Amino acid sequence: MSYGDFVKHIRGIKMRYFNLTLLAMFLSTIVTGQEPSKAELKKLVREYRKTHEHALFTELVDWLTIPNVADDQPNIRKCAAWLKEAMEKRGITTQILETGGSPVVYGELKVPGAKRTVMYYAHYDGQPVDPTKWIDMEPFSPILRSAKLKAGSTEPKPIPMPKKGEQIGEEWRLYGRSASDDKSPITALLAAMDAVKSAGIEYGANLKFIYEGEEEAGSPFLQSFAEKNRHLFDAEVLYVCDGPMYYSNQPTLKFGARGITTIDITVYGPNVNVHSGHYGNWAPNPGIKLARLLTSMKHENGNVKIKGFYNTVTPLSKREKIAVKAIPPYDDEIRELYGFARPEGEGESLMERINLPSLNIRGLESAWVGPQARTVVPAEATAAIDIRLVKGNDPDEMISKVIDHVKRQGFHVVSEDPNNETRMKHVDIAKIVKRGGYPASRTSMDLEISRITAEALTGFHDEPIVMVPTSGGSVPLYIFTQILDVPTISVPIVNHDNNQHQPNENIRIGHYWQGIEALAALLVYVK
Repeated sequence: MSYGDFVKHIRGIKMRYFNLTLLAMFLSTIVTGQEPSKAELKKLVREYRKTHEHALFTELVDWLTIPNVADDQPNIRKCAAWLKEAMEKRGITTQILETGGSPVVYGELKVPGAKRTVMYYAHYDGQPVDPTKWIDMEPFSPILRSAKLKAGSTEPKPIPMPKKGEQIGEEWRLYGRSASDDKSPITALLAAMDAVKSAGIEYGANLKFIYEGEEEAGSPFLQSFAEKNRHLFDAEVLYVCDGPMYYSNQPTLKFGARGITTIDITVYGPNVNVHSGHYGNWAPNPGIKLARLLTSMKHENGNVKIKGFYNTVTPLSKREKIAVKAIPPYDDEIRELYGFARPEGEGESLMERINLPSLNIRGLESAWVGPQARTVVPAEATAAIDIRLVKGNDPDEMISKVIDHVKRQGFHVVSEDPNNETRMKHVDIAKIVKRGGYPASRTSMDLEISRITAEALTGFHDEPIVMVPTSGGSVPLYIFTQILDVPTISVPIVNHDNNQHQPNENIRIGHYWQGIEALAALLVYVK
């Protein structure tokens, strides 16, 4: 035997000894009933992921090819069937339950000796798509890029999907509808279960899963489903796997979500579009009327001027205020990312502003613009408005405050298009149409389960956890917290720049891998 062969032989013996030692250590952990240390679990999960990387990636890609817009019921049900099969592969007893709309996919997994039951929630439907806005792809034909698509550009171009055995770059982005919202968190949890069971480690608690198929359509049937099936929601906490991580990409826990309500306001000019040469400067212009009305609602600094708009806000607790102050500032980076010089407010941070209700003009419409623009005085102008709610705000009450404000500006408010008699009687008319909504929710950080959840993730990653009292986005968590009395905690895993609700939605691969590790920690250490 040559010296080189001898060295290789010795190295091989050492490596086998190391692996046997590592295996013995974990077998000892299992036999004695002791849970692995966080470093040990992290290593095991990461090694499992690396070994099965291609299969885990391909599972997500396959699911993304099934369209999942809520009003496309045939494909929504294909998504539900796909999910049921994927859950059953992990030993989860799974049912597809009817709601009156898109079905709920519900699952249970009992753990011997477990003292707690925890539940995981996400939605498998996605936002509607406009294929003409997706760059170099179709929304349900996933592609890879080597990095994030640059704003206003078609670069970087798509790259080939990896073959089995090829490494998948952490900076790569997988593009497709629901790549981040919410299919990837669901498959990441399934992958975390695979990794934990492969290591021979038992879950810390009994597990339940509730996945709905019309969250992006406003969850119209979720409340009635929950009220009729209260026994399904018997759990100590509901973990929400939805939304983005904090902007610094640190592990994130969110203890609440804003509510939302929406209205459309339409104001009127002549009863048809009229020639701006013949009638302009004489016929009332609804675009100008609407602009004046909208500017009366907000100060230049962005604060809402509507009477009583902030009166019902439930203040943050002492612990929540401390948590907000401890969140790393990231406002300057966000401004640069999205290209604006000055935010709204009077010097408050983004996280502070999220804990206040907001009034947003989400769309404007009057006659035509661009190449279709015509020299007319429009017949009407419409503003679509969303009001984000925080704890303490009632949706109907907030809309009433807006209506009262419109009346104080001299407008006659109607709920349907005015007839000619009404037009001749009132100078300024505003039609206000309510579009529904739901209240905000916030779980106390002082609860025992809140502390246990934070401890489960603390030290599992290199970065400290960001504790967010309220998420900026809206999820109907009030159904769980107020109606079912189950606290909710959001455990987001996706990158904040994922184009959620927009064309070219994506998930950064490194976030997907890290998300698997974070969810594995919850599965093991929450007990």
